[in-house]
Amino acid sequence: MKISKLSIKLLRYITPLVVLPSLFLGGFTLTNVTNSTQKQAKLTVSRFVEQQQQKILNYIDIYQSTTKLLSSSPVLNDYLALRYLDSEETKQRLSALQNVFASYTEAYPDIFSINLVDQQGQSNAYLANNLSKPPESYSFFKKVLSSNLRQQYFMVPTDNGTTHLYFVQRVYEIGNSANQATQAGYVIMRVDPSIINYSILESPYDNALNLLFTGEGKILFSSTPLLYAQNLQLQEVEQIHDLADHEELKSINLPSINKLDMISYAVQLSDDYYYLSAIPKDLLYESGQAIKNLTALIVLLSIIALPILVLIVVKRFLINPIELLGEASHRVGGGDLSVYLPNDNKDEVGKLFKDFNHMVKQIRDFQGELEDYKLHLEEKVDNRTFALERMNQQLETAFTQAEQANELKSRFLANMSHEIRTPLTAIIGFTEQLINNRDTKCNQKHLETMLRNSKHLLELINNILDLSKIEAEKLAVECSEVDIQPLMEDVADIIMPMSEQKQLSFAIKYQFPIPKVLYSDATRLKQILIDICSNAVKFTEYGNVTIEVSYDESTQHFHFIIEDTGIGMSQGEIDRVFKPFEQADSTITRRFGGTGLGLCIAKNLAQLLGGDVNVKSEQGVGSQFIVTIAGNYQDNPPQMQDALAERQTKANISQEFADIHVNARILLAEDNPDNQELICLLLNAWGITPDVVNNGAQAVEKALVNDYQLILMDMQMPVMGGLEATQMLRHAAYDGPIIALTANVMKHDIESYLQAGCDATLAKPIDRELLGKVLLKHLQIQAASDSKWDSLLKSEKFAQIAQNYNQKLPDYLAQLQQHYQHGDWESLKALAHSLKGSAGCFGFMNIHSAADQLEQILRTSDENQWHYAMLSLIEAIKYTLTQQTSESIGYSEIRS
Repeated sequence: MKISKLSIKLLRYITPLVVLPSLFLGGFTLTNVTNSTQKQAKLTVSRFVEQQQQKILNYIDIYQSTTKLLSSSPVLNDYLALRYLDSEETKQRLSALQNVFASYTEAYPDIFSINLVDQQGQSNAYLANNLSKPPESYSFFKKVLSSNLRQQYFMVPTDNGTTHLYFVQRVYEIGNSANQATQAGYVIMRVDPSIINYSILESPYDNALNLLFTGEGKILFSSTPLLYAQNLQLQEVEQIHDLADHEELKSINLPSINKLDMISYAVQLSDDYYYLSAIPKDLLYESGQAIKNLTALIVLLSIIALPILVLIVVKRFLINPIELLGEASHRVGGGDLSVYLPNDNKDEVGKLFKDFNHMVKQIRDFQGELEDYKLHLEEKVDNRTFALERMNQQLETAFTQAEQANELKSRFLANMSHEIRTPLTAIIGFTEQLINNRDTKCNQKHLETMLRNSKHLLELINNILDLSKIEAEKLAVECSEVDIQPLMEDVADIIMPMSEQKQLSFAIKYQFPIPKVLYSDATRLKQILIDICSNAVKFTEYGNVTIEVSYDESTQHFHFIIEDTGIGMSQGEIDRVFKPFEQADSTITRRFGGTGLGLCIAKNLAQLLGGDVNVKSEQGVGSQFIVTIAGNYQDNPPQMQDALAERQTKANISQEFADIHVNARILLAEDNPDNQELICLLLNAWGITPDVVNNGAQAVEKALVNDYQLILMDMQMPVMGGLEATQMLRHAAYDGPIIALTANVMKHDIESYLQAGCDATLAKPIDRELLGKVLLKHLQIQAASDSKWDSLLKSEKFAQIAQNYNQKLPDYLAQLQQHYQHGDWESLKALAHSLKGSAGCFGFMNIHSAADQLEQILRTSDENQWHYAMLSLIEAIKYTLTQQTSESIGYSEIRS
């Protein structure tokens, strides 16, 4: 097999790059395997030894608790009281004590015997499960007498190859007094060390050695029976003590018990007993040695095989494709364009072959196109000339449309200029007339004309703004409950005077049954109906205008049909009637005026409300506009009505203010002097004189100092705006109503005002009726709240509560004096805080002020002031008690 120069070069670079990391990784792995094996062994052995240690300690704790429980037995105490008397009662109490011992041996099978001995070691009461006699003495009894511990346990080896486990508990005789007790002896309980034997015999490894021995080296328990009762050498004991102190898994030399190389782990039990577990080193690290050997073999194989495998892979996936690509490039350079490389692979080489094939194909295509251009050059020139002519025609059409749009825009601007200037001319002219001729007799008529033209001008501006919102898709509509009858009555109140002025008849016809309410935007629906009805009146010279109201249950839509006997429209005019800025023709504009926006806005609003506006018309006969609005009942069936309810008389705002006799204090925050004067005039007409400030900072300062029932807050002011002022007042705990005054009435603006803490929003220019309704709503709420509070303070129940509080004042006085005498300043401060709040609620303002002063003074370090404030509060309580006593005596004398 031929090896390329590139392969040899790659092999030269790849070999050290693979071998060196493999050697490093192998050494690192061997080291980690060794360390991990040792750590795992230590973890296994230490966890095992700690588990056995815990088992033994738990076992000892159980029987220490059992011995302690037995020593506190009432039967034992009864026996100790008569143990020196030779009487029948003493024998009965001894028998009862023997029964108690028997119950313990039955409950704990590991208990071999229970012995009650005196301080000389003589047995007073004894019970054994093998019915043996009590031992004459205990080898450990001298240690018991010399120790001050109440509880002890001892492990004692025997000659028969076992170890006895004893638990000793001091016993006290309780005298006549509960606090007097004298030592009466000891309870000695011998227990079978079964759990200890099991713990010694258990082991995580075979051939492991487990020992439990004393601090002097005496072996008490052993997993190897031959080592029982042997003694370790002093040097071995010291090694084990050091091993237990450091809690390490370590190789130590124990020639007296085993000649093998052992790894040991030791822990100290309580009372100078030690537990040792020793495992042969070869056995402990056997699994780790196998892993080390396997790791070394894998590293060796990797060093040999990896360079060869890398070379094979690189040759197959890189060198061979490069050689194939070089050969193909050489053929293309020689003019052979039939070359094709296989591109079955999805990797970068496959993409390279695909791009190479694409490049060769493009070369073939370019050569073919060049030949085609040579053959069909004239035909292509003709086609390009025709395309240019067609493009020129399209440009001429677009230019014509642009000129028409520009002409339409100019016509709209001229029309809008006329419409805006007309009411402005009247407003300016009559204003100058009123200024120059103040004594004229037509002031009322002139003012009404100015008001009418101002409203007309506001309507023009609102229409332009509504259209811009609609085109920007920013106009939002609400969905709330709308009563049909009041809605139509409001429309009639506006259209009826217009009809009467032109001597037209106007009527509303209901096609019963219809729902009582629908769910829509009342303001926008009213705007649609008023715009279309006012158009009907405007274009009707004689006859009538009617509104027919009906409901389609199948579609859940309302139909409002506005019909007139006006001039009508042709089909061409109908096609343009809902387009913005367009009317029937220029003569209509000159004759009737208008901007051409009303019907366009009405149609868009109806579509936003889930319906539409359509028209039927005939020139010289009249027009019929059909307004369709969705009821939005969802799954709830509407409540139907078969007749109209009796019309309610609309209340007069001024009369309502007069009826409720509102004496409110109001703060007006407004930076514009004209607006200040206007709003003050409106409020003065209702008997209210507001305090006026020029910015939000002054409004915050005034509101926090004075008690205002309501604040009218302009949203845009210098120094501090209304939004920031409202937020600051709410953070300062002002809870009175705040009404926002603003010219920004977009939905997101209103939501931001309400979120900042405003209770309602009034749009500029200020509408007198809306201002009155908002003031009535919030001032009536405040008046009702004040009235309820006054009636509560005058009620008999409140008087009884106040009387109960008065009766508690002596207790409070005693607590104050006690806290002060003991220097308990925190309790004294807490009691002063409580008195400050409660006394103020019940009208004892002298106590309230004194308690507040004491609470504040206690926060300082001036103890002289503490004493003075404490005396002030005590005198205030005493004075109040004296006054209450005098009033009670006077009341009793009056009743007598």
